[in-house]
Amino acid sequence: MKLLYTIVVVGCMLGVVGCQNLIDKQVEWETIEPETYPVIRSIGYAPIDAQRGSDRSAKVLMAVKASKLDAYRELTEQVYGQKIDGEQSLANLVLTDTQLMASVQGVIRGARVVKSYPIGNDSYATELELDFSLVHDLYLSTAKPKQVKKVRYY
Repeated sequence: MKLLYTIVVVGCMLGVVGCQNLIDKQVEWETIEPETYPVIRSIGYAPIDAQRGSDRSAKVLMAVKASKLDAYRELTEQVYGQKIDGEQSLANLVLTDTQLMASVQGVIRGARVVKSYPIGNDSYATELELDFSLVHDLYLSTAKPKQVKKVRYY
């Protein structure tokens, strides 16, 4: 009786596995496009006199680079957000120490420098712009996101 039961179960399993190849399908895919694309802007600042350099022109060049990096940091905050870590210490129900740490991490592609200019004699500013239509095009060229367009069963 057990042998007959085992043969029937194995036969049913083989029948189910064998029928899977009878149904074939073709899937058509299409890319997804958003309705609108935002454009975000950021401004980065850097003091000239605080930069390392042997003369004024070297300090100005370093301030230009620092202001550009600060603008990229601000763009990254807008796109990915900012991670905040906080810590407080208590001793005898009295707050003894408070620490806050902020960090930003992300990859920005397609940003464009709109303007880079001095502010007075002691600072430099750089304005960046990130057009998400360009970001979307860059994303499509690397990731190729898709959704199911049509499925045909044969």
